[in-house]
Amino acid sequence: MKGASLRFYVHENRKHHHKLVYEWLLEEAKKIGIQGGSVFKAIASFGRHGVLHEDHFFELAGDLPVEVVFFVSDDEAERLMALIRAEKLSLFFVRTSAEYGVVGGE
Repeated sequence: MKGASLRFYVHENRKHHHKLVYEWLLEEAKKIGIQGGSVFKAIASFGRHGVLHEDHFFELAGDLPVEVVFFVSDDEAERLMALIRAEKLSLFFVRTSAEYGVVGGE
């Protein structure tokens, strides 16, 4: 199938409606019929403010970004983006064209 890779980057402790943003994104995507999504945690990063964030054993959790990834149809991508806009949620995202599916098996 042809569609989009839709990726969002947020700090792991950021909340929206009293939920972690990455959990909120997964739940809302599921509600609108998106078949799956994944969250990946960074071990180090810096963003537009130039601050380096690194995962150290003794530091408190929550300072590093997570990547929330969906592979979706163009229509699903538009519905998710419209929902985020309606919520007035400011998120950095990357949307690229993608071909996706299942290979092998029966």
